[in-house]
Amino acid sequence: MAHEEKLPWELTEEILSRVPPNSLVPLRTVSKQWNALFNDKTFIKNHKATNRFILTTKSKIYSVSIDPKIEVCELTFDIPGLESHIPKYLIDCDKLLLCGTEKGVVVWNPCLRQSRWIGKDLNQTRMKAYGIGYNNKGSYMIVAACGRKEHPTKRLWTIHDFASNAWKDLELDSGDIKEGKTLRLHTTSGVSLNGNLYWITCIGKIDPVYNVTEFHSSSETFFIFCDLPCGTTDCYKDALVLKVFEGDRFSLLKQCHKTKKIEVWVSKNKIDNNLDSEDVEWIKFMEVSSPNLLDLVDTRYSQPSYFIEDKRLVVCSCDETGRAWIYVFGENKLVSKTQIDYVVDPWPSHSTFIPSLVPVP
Repeated sequence: MAHEEKLPWELTEEILSRVPPNSLVPLRTVSKQWNALFNDKTFIKNHKATNRFILTTKSKIYSVSIDPKIEVCELTFDIPGLESHIPKYLIDCDKLLLCGTEKGVVVWNPCLRQSRWIGKDLNQTRMKAYGIGYNNKGSYMIVAACGRKEHPTKRLWTIHDFASNAWKDLELDSGDIKEGKTLRLHTTSGVSLNGNLYWITCIGKIDPVYNVTEFHSSSETFFIFCDLPCGTTDCYKDALVLKVFEGDRFSLLKQCHKTKKIEVWVSKNKIDNNLDSEDVEWIKFMEVSSPNLLDLVDTRYSQPSYFIEDKRLVVCSCDETGRAWIYVFGENKLVSKTQIDYVVDPWPSHSTFIPSLVPVP
């Protein structure tokens, strides 16, 4: 019998890193070595996954992939009894999706077809989830704000611990994040990075100052992390969206509502728990200016979703009629725009999502 030649393990890893995540699931049973590889954090981080968007309407959930062409497919929650539930909002949380519904939230990885339902406790009202983080012990948590039946007009910050499956209120009012300063969230979608959550916030109503505020998951505290590179904004209708760039840095998209000018910035260095705010340096990645440029903030003041890939800026937003479009920018100009005709209902909620092998905790 001829000797069976085997590929070097390094080459096997490289090949598997290019296989779509949903196709990797049945390959776990090939060997213990393959199964261990799919759980390895380095492999998960380096997997050549393709960015895409998730859109939800009043009746459907859609996945929109971009390369090599735009393709749309319908999705459902893989939870018995929740197949017909449609999220009211979506938050991209470090390769997991957080989906808010009337009665709670769903943590979801549609590529692995894994999901977990987390309901409100009996005293919670008007809950709004803002993101998923994890502490230095690796314990995951959902950060949210909610009302309480005993205090219906007051909003409190609360966290849900995955290990104990219980909610816990923080000793902090949702309007006061730092030293009595009233901070307003410019966007409600938190950015998850290294287990911590980040939001764009502003202080003051007259000449507001914009910055990045961090929720540190291990200490369960909020603080102002750094300033934005674009300074102040003149209009509350401006687009201002923070995202994770290349897995360990920030990107920031700003569009002026008056001029329609688009600016994209990226942080020069990695964002980690040892980085001080004065060490955050921003670099301008792209600038697009044209009198006929589209408005990325729709009439409901919903912020655009976007990702940066291969020196392209890819944006999902709704036009003035509520129809979803995909815009691709490159070399400081609009390269293409495509209406998502398959999405029938107007005004879909949308979020970016990186297909991943991260299991739902």
